[in-house]
Amino acid sequence: MRVSVQSEDFDLAEVLKGFGKQPNTGATVSFTGLVRDDTGALDHMEIEHYPGMCEAAITKIAEEAAARWGLTDCLVIHRYGKLRPGDQIMMVATAARHRVEAFEAAEFLMDYLKSRAPFWKKEVTRDGADWVAARDADEDALNRW
Repeated sequence: MRVSVQSEDFDLAEVLKGFGKQPNTGATVSFTGLVRDDTGALDHMEIEHYPGMCEAAITKIAEEAAARWGLTDCLVIHRYGKLRPGDQIMMVATAARHRVEAFEAAEFLMDYLKSRAPFWKKEVTRDGADWVAARDADEDALNRW
């Protein structure tokens, strides 16, 4: 299992090289989230976190996912700092004996990162800056688990 909170971008091919190569792995799933500009006005997003606390919280939920779905491997990368539309913001990869477990664990981790991971996001547009508020839909997605 690997958890990384980092400012630098990541190379998908490099990060996934060797991922899930255990003999008992039958499926791997990966998801990469990008900074999205819903309004056409986003200049960039600023993501803040508390070093140490953030990694510990994500590691704990990744360990929960690994135990709950019997994962053979797990990877979570989340970036912080100044990110522009189209930039990679996060990645989740899971490996399991079967595809259902790999998909469900990946969805669980993505829902957690979206609604509960200790990050603070500010959207900066040509009109100013606003902190991103929690959305009910994100909380509802997490509650299904």
